[in-house]
Amino acid sequence: MRNFSDLTEREILALAIANEEEDGRIYVDIAEGLRGEYPGSAQMFTDMAAEEGDHRRRLLDLYREKYGEHIPLVRRQDVRGFIHHKPVWQIQPLQLDAVRDLAESMEVETQQFYRRAAARSEDVSIRKLLGDLAEAEVRHEHMAEGIREKNLPEGVRADEDEHAKRSFILRVIQPGLAGLMDGSVSTLAPVFAAAFATGRSWDAFLIGLAASVGAGISMGFAEALSDNGSLTGRGAPWIRGLICGLMTTAGGIGHTLPFLIPSFLTAVIVAGVVVVVELAAISWIRWKYMDTPPISAALQVAFGGALVFATGVLIGSS
Repeated sequence: MRNFSDLTEREILALAIANEEEDGRIYVDIAEGLRGEYPGSAQMFTDMAAEEGDHRRRLLDLYREKYGEHIPLVRRQDVRGFIHHKPVWQIQPLQLDAVRDLAESMEVETQQFYRRAAARSEDVSIRKLLGDLAEAEVRHEHMAEGIREKNLPEGVRADEDEHAKRSFILRVIQPGLAGLMDGSVSTLAPVFAAAFATGRSWDAFLIGLAASVGAGISMGFAEALSDNGSLTGRGAPWIRGLICGLMTTAGGIGHTLPFLIPSFLTAVIVAGVVVVVELAAISWIRWKYMDTPPISAALQVAFGGALVFATGVLIGSS
């Protein structure tokens, strides 16, 4: 990679052309990714891509006038200091707030690039050219705000934000919560039954580890195979399955790890505290995202956890 200060003015202009081309492609890809669920935001990014195309044509005309037809290949990943933007196909599924933030960061980065380039230019005509481009980017930023206001009036943006929230709950929170509840609650009985039956921490740890990993695999496949998301809007099945499986395993591992403590009594006490924390976390998630009254959520989760815990202790002590 080269330092920005080492670029010639010709290379800076070539880099500007490449940047405008890449930014336009990114906006088009985002628009296509959002069009099905967020048509207002999709149109906003389509209009922004058209603006980038206009800037590119102006840059090409200015470059041809100054340096001729050949444009050296200079890309932002070849220059230190530029932010590396992942291709849109690598960040699927698209999150509405994430792509809006991405667009804002791209605008700011481009504006700073032109200002730095203009500041270090020693050629009067090139300095003027780069200064004009910096001003064009400032106008572009204001233009982008106007595009947002045209395509995303308050009501449309609120509707899209609400839809994004519902999608996040369906695609992430629900499978994650189902896994966390299953892992935290269903593994209580085998872990504590093994602990009280053997009186040895290591045996309880092995049983808990096997139960947690096995439950994670089972829940992951069950979630992934439950539906393909085409009718329910719950997104890609393999993503939901992965989320559910990992959270199931995490829920069981939480109160299994304390049994690595050699002292049996200490391990049981610590595991009990971890169980309380897990149940509290489940109650909070249900209240925060599932609109469950906090007292009701706490009582329901605590009652179910207590029953499973008691079952494990009674069976292990018999």
